[in-house]
Amino acid sequence: MKFALCFCNRGFMPGELILDARKEVAEAVKKAGHEVLMMEESLTRYGGVETRQEGKLYHDFLKAHEGEYDGVIFSLPIFADENGAYEALKDAGVPILIQAYPDEIGKMDFAHRRDAYCGKFSVTDVFTQAKLPFTVLKPHVVHPSSEKFQENLRDFAAICRVVNGMKRFNLGAIGARTTAFKTTRFDEITLQKYGITVESFDLSELVYKVQNLGLTDEVKAKMEKLSGYTDCSKCPSEKLETLAKISVVIDEYIRDYNLDAITLRCWNEMEQILRVCPCVLLSELNDRGIPASCEIDLCSAISMRAMALASETSTTVLDWNNNYGDDENKVILFHCGPVAQKLMAKKGTLTYHKMFDKTDPGSGWGTNEGRIAAFDMTFSNCQTIDGKIVMYASEGKMTDEPIEKAYFGCAGVAEIPNLQDKLITLARGGFKHHTAVGVGHMKEILKEAYTTYLHYDWVDID
Repeated sequence: MKFALCFCNRGFMPGELILDARKEVAEAVKKAGHEVLMMEESLTRYGGVETRQEGKLYHDFLKAHEGEYDGVIFSLPIFADENGAYEALKDAGVPILIQAYPDEIGKMDFAHRRDAYCGKFSVTDVFTQAKLPFTVLKPHVVHPSSEKFQENLRDFAAICRVVNGMKRFNLGAIGARTTAFKTTRFDEITLQKYGITVESFDLSELVYKVQNLGLTDEVKAKMEKLSGYTDCSKCPSEKLETLAKISVVIDEYIRDYNLDAITLRCWNEMEQILRVCPCVLLSELNDRGIPASCEIDLCSAISMRAMALASETSTTVLDWNNNYGDDENKVILFHCGPVAQKLMAKKGTLTYHKMFDKTDPGSGWGTNEGRIAAFDMTFSNCQTIDGKIVMYASEGKMTDEPIEKAYFGCAGVAEIPNLQDKLITLARGGFKHHTAVGVGHMKEILKEAYTTYLHYDWVDID
């Protein structure tokens, strides 16, 4: 990522400290693996921003580089002039991290005292008055060379990825809402207001395309890829071929409509007409980094995309499915097989869906069975209601505790503090029986992106 760096100045403060800050902040950003964009030092006194005129100079600098930077880091080596700061950043258009230097014991004389602790409030106050969104992280003051600032940079980079990736994106809905699941309703117009464009496709078109697709080189390549992706040794070849054809058609939709995520009507027409179950195809898409939810749960796909952006790895959607014995803080999270291999304890096995095969033998080939790996996790989901996107997120961990072998599909045991209270909040809030799961603890990152920049509503379930 690339961060634009901006530095403050204030006439009577020790402005020469800005020169050190320009080097120290740039070095810290590069150490974190990112690029920097800085206005030339010679353009203002010490290369900082103080007056409105200097602020306008920096504003025009950002305008000239619009689209090149993912976020702005506004550094306060000393007390800031809030007028210049606002003029500089009022049209930044990306997340802004405000970082203030700490004072040092023994360097509190007038030649060295920074007062950035106080100056940070002058900036945040004026930005708040002007409704200019910004990010502040703990601790209140932090030196750029510290490990704490590296943590701040990791979090801020994740916030920027979520904000910039969620501002505008395309989400494909392949098929109508699964008839039996009113829980997965969503409002397209609300989503468009937030920059989320839904492209809707009739499932009959996908079925037609699959039925008229021969054994092309592309289909053969997809069969080979699926065979390497999971254990397909038990799957009949004709079923694998059909799955490959469906995957090729879905890839066409993704390519032709620039889709960033999809949701699929996965039952029961797929099973009745095409005689397969597409779980493994969603698994492979998720493993590729394209969030893909089942049962036309489009809201889960939104949450999955956000967490994939934050964590830079695969996400999945799971059912709140079973209690785990008598432990009230544990739950078995499950789905038939759309979980990415990256999130599984070991390679899955392509098999048949027990529920479909029970009443219609031979119709359910395509589930990717296995167990979910142990990792710290965040779970989140959303709904559209009264013209708003409403989000929640909380944290826990997937454990390596056993689930009996007879349990079909892909599942794992989640341990979540105060789970029972959280479930009551979700039930009272009208949230669905699905939750999206991502790797790592990122609740605060999501909350900052959602509430400060994307203007989603937030429900705190903790």
